[in-house]
Amino acid sequence: MSPNFKKMKRFLSFLAFSFAVIFSNAQAPAGYYTAANGLTGAPLKTALKNIITANHNPGSYSGLWTAYQTTDRDNAPGVLGLENDNSILDIYSENPNGVDPYNYVSTSSQCGNYGGEGDCYNREHIVPQSLFNEASPMVSDIHFIRATDGYVNNARGSLPFGVVGVTNYISQNGSKRGNSVSAGYSGTVFEPIDAFKGDVARMIFYFVTRYETQLSGFSSGNMLGNSAFPGLQTWELNQLLAWHNADPVSPNEVIRNNASYTYQGNRNPFIDNPSYANDIWAPSTDTQAPTAPTNLAVTATTTNSVSLSWTAATDNIGVTGYNIYVNGTFYSTVTGTTATVSGLASGTTYSFYVIAKDAANNLSPQSNTVQATTVLDTQAPTAPTNLAATGSSSNSVSLSWTAATDNIAVTGYMIYVNGTLHSTVSGTTANVSGLAPSTAYSFYVIATDAASNLSPQSNTVQASTTAIPPGGSTCGTEDFSAMPANASNYAIRTWTSNGITWNATDARTDQTINGRAVVIRNGNLTSSTLSGGVNSVTVSTRLPFTNDSSGTLTLKINGTTVGTIPYSSVVQTTTISNINISGNAVISITSTGDRVAIDDLSWTCGSLSTKDLIVEKTQYQLYPNPVKNYQIFIKGEKLDNIKTAEIYNLNGQLLKKIEKPFVHSNKIDVKDLSNGVYILKTDQFSAKFIID
Repeated sequence: MSPNFKKMKRFLSFLAFSFAVIFSNAQAPAGYYTAANGLTGAPLKTALKNIITANHNPGSYSGLWTAYQTTDRDNAPGVLGLENDNSILDIYSENPNGVDPYNYVSTSSQCGNYGGEGDCYNREHIVPQSLFNEASPMVSDIHFIRATDGYVNNARGSLPFGVVGVTNYISQNGSKRGNSVSAGYSGTVFEPIDAFKGDVARMIFYFVTRYETQLSGFSSGNMLGNSAFPGLQTWELNQLLAWHNADPVSPNEVIRNNASYTYQGNRNPFIDNPSYANDIWAPSTDTQAPTAPTNLAVTATTTNSVSLSWTAATDNIGVTGYNIYVNGTFYSTVTGTTATVSGLASGTTYSFYVIAKDAANNLSPQSNTVQATTVLDTQAPTAPTNLAATGSSSNSVSLSWTAATDNIAVTGYMIYVNGTLHSTVSGTTANVSGLAPSTAYSFYVIATDAASNLSPQSNTVQASTTAIPPGGSTCGTEDFSAMPANASNYAIRTWTSNGITWNATDARTDQTINGRAVVIRNGNLTSSTLSGGVNSVTVSTRLPFTNDSSGTLTLKINGTTVGTIPYSSVVQTTTISNINISGNAVISITSTGDRVAIDDLSWTCGSLSTKDLIVEKTQYQLYPNPVKNYQIFIKGEKLDNIKTAEIYNLNGQLLKKIEKPFVHSNKIDVKDLSNGVYILKTDQFSAKFIID
């Protein structure tokens, strides 16, 4: 499924919803809810209380960490937009419309200390434990204790849930805190995103049902009532009922309910039978469903949308809305008989149907199903303009350009160096590294869209890298910005940056040091083959998690250990020097258990050994030094016997080789070299020289 179609991913279609409810009931003992049959209002609430109290055996508060490995996971297959990656399903970080801002691994991301979002997850009591003085069994009842981001949980505190007006805090997925505009309450409230409002409501309904006889001894927290019925303050009850009816039970709720039943022996009846909520707190005599909408038809298509129309359904009281389903998954609710479904992928076929509902939330049979194919996007972006070189170093050139435009959206820019694709970026600037010193290059940029349409190329610019200064300079860098998207699970990660392919095993990509950093746990970070050798390696490290201890990483070049890199809870930058490996080289860094973040890796190229930096035979003399007029002169006997002369830079790179250099004269022309420090090496002597 295209990422452009991540829409309201937690909702499911009526058929899938029906299946989920059937599935969940099938997991309960036969006759589990028999005692509640035919009841409404307070008697139904009490009957459910008795049912879910029997055999309820919550574990310990610390045992919730283990329970979350089966209860709070993103593992509902086939639901539009869900990653299904087994990360923690956190209602404060799950993004229904795109990539999650961060993810947590159930076994290794628990709080702990936190300084911001994405640091760790903890155990949040949806009904704050301060209201019942942290007493058992409430304190460890998994049905209303969710795995949520520690920082956002702290921002919510013990506030009741409601609709926010003026916002004073908003999380990365859109959950927010502020003054209430829920009818009947004007204090501060916390509002989850729409995709989880029904989840919150059903957890609170569970709490006031399971513990109805104890409510009189609890604090209200501006949400709980002080009697068994209704069990909630009027304003909160009305708000939660509205959320419950607007946000149907999701597949993940069904999975969580089943896993919680296995863990502690009771179920949330408002997930198994959503109608119980209205039967208890808003019983209605209207049980007649609307008729099915008819004549559903496609009226228009674009590259990313489909327009629909249908004939209205009828109802004994009145139709209040129509639920639209795309490929069997809930998309949105409208009040009229037309709708446009947007955010679709171009050139893709989708199926649609519509279900009518009334004020009592009775649902009609589904309409006829129609299929439509979005228009294939064949329009290429315009060419990027004003490409310019904005800076250079001995191994990189910085570029900037003016953005291209597209009929839908530009998704990236492909950078070409000397006519060959170098890398792809999403913004309008780039630093092209891995280049040779003192070398001229040509650059151009091509824009691309989601359908892989390519723009004409931008203008071409020429730029040269600078010469290597005396003492050498960095040959390569890796800042990990090109890694795959942030992920908190440990897996193999592979990416290419600056022409070098990196492979990290048992690695996660959601931590930072100076920028994005890779974390390796019990694995390796390994480069592809580098040319020019390795003389030194510099790297920054940090332990991002509190339950790891200080230690060292192992640095290997071509499989041979050349040093160790220390790490601790503070950022450390370490340089391993005097490696002196020339030719092709592979860098590898190994961790053996601790979760270590690595950032700002750089290396210098392999250089000649120290003995090569001096004149080994005193009968030879190089002059003038510094060189004048780009000519080296050598004084000595039998110069014509010297077979070869080679010129290297201080990174050990061979720049020039001359056979029988002194047969006709005692000079070597170096006009093709830039200013800097070099080494002349012959089969008789070596010497260092400077070109001013």
